[in-house]
Amino acid sequence: MKSEISTRHFTQLLSATPRGARLARLLAVQQLDEWGWPPSCEVSESAALVVAELAANAVAHGRVKGRGFRLTLTVEASDTLRIEVADSRGDRRPLARRTASPTDETGRGLLLVDALTARWGTEPWPPSGKVVWAEIGLPRLVLTASAREKAPTGP
Repeated sequence: MKSEISTRHFTQLLSATPRGARLARLLAVQQLDEWGWPPSCEVSESAALVVAELAANAVAHGRVKGRGFRLTLTVEASDTLRIEVADSRGDRRPLARRTASPTDETGRGLLLVDALTARWGTEPWPPSGKVVWAEIGLPRLVLTASAREKAPTGP
């Protein structure tokens, strides 16, 4: 029996500014809606928070003057959403903090990413950057009206 495997892919270069980070979150929510996960569902809400955190980190810690960051969303076989944010600062890799003090004003973002994802990590992005990625498990795809309209039809 032949099984059909569908891969969905979205990528966008964005400015390494707070505005670019906000746009990354909005684009992720819009793309997930087009793929069948509406903005109000758990997958979309979790992905929006993860994208917001990774994009904010790229802007705050991975910025190089004149260079942006790249957002990539990939769904393979409809069971995992992979979120990638690539920036130009490979020398500044995030470190997972296991706890945060109640008085800390920052440093909880990756704890949130860790709580919302199945796994996350970093890898090099040639020539000198890094990719911070996170994976979210997906429930069975239920197409929204907008996704049904865009879905390919059979022969």
